[in-house]
Parts: sequence; C-alpha cells; structure tokens
Amino acid sequence: MPFTSLGISESLCAVLQRENITTPYPIQTEVIPAVLSKRDVLGIAKTGSGKTLSYVLPILMNIQKKVVLKSRHIQVLVMVPTRELAAQVHSVFSQYIHESGLRIKTLAAFGGVSINPQMMAMNNVSILVATPGRLLELVSLHAVNLSSVEMVVLDEADKMLTVGFEKEMDQVFALLPEKRQNLLFSATLNDQIQSLEKVLLHDPLVIKIEEESDALDYIHQSAYFIPEEQKGPLLRYLIKSQDMQQVLVFTSSVARADRVVEKLQKNGIEARSIHSKKTQGARTELLRDFKLGYLRVLVTTDLLSRGIDIEFLPFVINYELPRSPINFIHRIGRTGRAERFGEAITLVSPSEEAHFKVIEKKMKKKVPRIAWEPLGRT
Repeated sequence: MPFTSLGISESLCAVLQRENITTPYPIQTEVIPAVLSKRDVLGIAKTGSGKTLSYVLPILMNIQKKVVLKSRHIQVLVMVPTRELAAQVHSVFSQYIHESGLRIKTLAAFGGVSINPQMMAMNNVSILVATPGRLLELVSLHAVNLSSVEMVVLDEADKMLTVGFEKEMDQVFALLPEKRQNLLFSATLNDQIQSLEKVLLHDPLVIKIEEESDALDYIHQSAYFIPEEQKGPLLRYLIKSQDMQQVLVFTSSVARADRVVEKLQKNGIEARSIHSKKTQGARTELLRDFKLGYLRVLVTTDLLSRGIDIEFLPFVINYELPRSPINFIHRIGRTGRAERFGEAITLVSPSEEAHFKVIEKKMKKKVPRIAWEPLGRT
C-alpha cells in the first residue's frame, strides 16, 4: 500500500521516496487516515515502529492550507518527555516541511538552554514541539498562547507519566481549548494511560500494534554472567576484539557512566558519556557525532533508551541492568531496527541474575549464555 493511498500528498511522498521509505508501517496505515479525518487516536506501539511519521505526515496535510493564526498562537502542540526527543521530532517536521516546499513554521522548545532565543523564534510558529516545563515557562512569559491549539500530540506518554510530569501536564491541559483533536502515543497501555485516555480523548480510535516476537529476532542477544569487577575488562575486551566502531553502552547511573568512560579512554578507546548532567549543547553535539559515526563509544543512562532513532546501530551493551524489564527491551531496541540485524550484549553480575531472569520472562526469550575466562584488570 503506497502512502498516496492513505491520503498523503505527492510532494510529501516524494520526500519519503528520497528517504527510501516506500511502504507504510502498520501503525502508519491506521493512524494516518484517522488523523486526516480529525479523529482522536490512542496508539500503542514500541519505539521504532514508525509512529513519528504516522502523525507528522497527516498533521502537515491538515494544516498546510490553513491561514496562519495571529502571532504566538500555535495550531499544533506536540509534547514529549525529553530534550533529545523534542529535537528529533522537530527535525522530522522541519525536513518534510523544507523538502516538500510547505510554508509552515515549526519550533522545538526545551530546557537546558537559554529561553530567550526560543521566545524570539515563537513568532508565526504553527507547530510547537515542547517539553512540559519549558512550555509552561514560555506561557508564563507570554511568549506563546495555547488558546487556539487545534491538535495536541502526546508522544511517549507512558514515560511522561512516570517521571513526574503529571502536575505540569495538568497545568498545560487547563490552558488548552476544550474542542481539539488529541493524539496519544505510548509504548505500553497501563492504568495511568487508560485514566488519561478517559480525560483527554473523545471516542478515540485505539490502535495497538502488538510487539511481535519477530522484532526481537533481528537482535542477536548474548549474556555474560561475571563478577562485577570483571565487567570493565570484559567490556574493553569485547570492543577491541570485535572491532566495534559504533556501540551504545547502558549503565544504571550518571556516576557509573562517567567512570566507564574514564576507564575506556585510559585504555585507548574513544568514548564519551551522555546523561542528564550534561548541558543540552553537549548532549546534542555528542548524539550528532555518534549518529554520524564520528564517536566510537557512547555511554549513557536510560536517557537514550527510548525515542532516539539511530538508523543503523550495530551494537548495544548493557553494562548494568535497568530496573524495569520494559526499559531493557527499549534499550536493546536501539539496534536491530528497520529489519536490519544488530547485536545486544548484556553483562550480568551475581546480584543481577534473579532480575535478569525476570527480564527474560518478560521478553519470552532465553538469552544465550557465553562462556568466559577471567580477564586481567586492563
């Protein structure tokens, strides 16, 4: 089924073709027609399922012929939980607007950087992609007005409801007009999402894309059960022996991420850490360099476990396990995307063994164990 049959214009389809996107993902075939017909949507699908384009394309179709509202009155609000996701969604909007020749202005607004440039850039913005905190700051400074919003998108809503955004989101909802189209996307359907659905959505089309076991089949998994003190030497051995040129390493804390990077650098392996303690400028630069292949190893926390799209990432290594089995699936899902194979390696210490079994149960997969020989402290 081509995108044109879903109601997407030839100019936008031309951009899709240049990106080698010819066949819609399952979520796109269902969401796009619903959005074009102005229905509310609740979409449940894992990251990497194509949901960003499922709302970007019909939004551009719906607003391209509309008259620009008076200054600082936006038409579309997209709320996301992280700065990185805000920048990424904004870049998708910008690309398709620019390459299709549309006259629509979009902006990303998030904290960690000066608010003044964002305030100055708000004139004539139609589509605003924002984190809740920075959005409320802009509202309080009269830099943006939400009374004319026609469409609201909540992307990664499940994550937003678990990291303390509830109060801020309630404040935002109170500022929005009652009559609007709502699109809610989540990787999971939990009690919080269902409660939010009842408040926000009017007769929604519920689209649940089952997490197929095939998706994990594109990820070759392996696990090493080793003492904690052996994790560092084994990590460095794996990177060097397999000549890994682009690898994302997950740790459980900011401090651990920095220590892992320090050890890697001392052993001649180019590595940097990215986490919440870094400035937004540094985070943006590091992520860009890593995506482009200029940086060999990027060590992070669960900050990058969701919502970040790297076209082809060959290796993911779990230096430590996340608390949630769902986060483990999101972590390894950074590789094995778009039907291309990737490798996910997990280092499991004795204290983590019971939790790893819980993760395997959640995945419905038994991860192969690899025999290991104790390594020296290199």
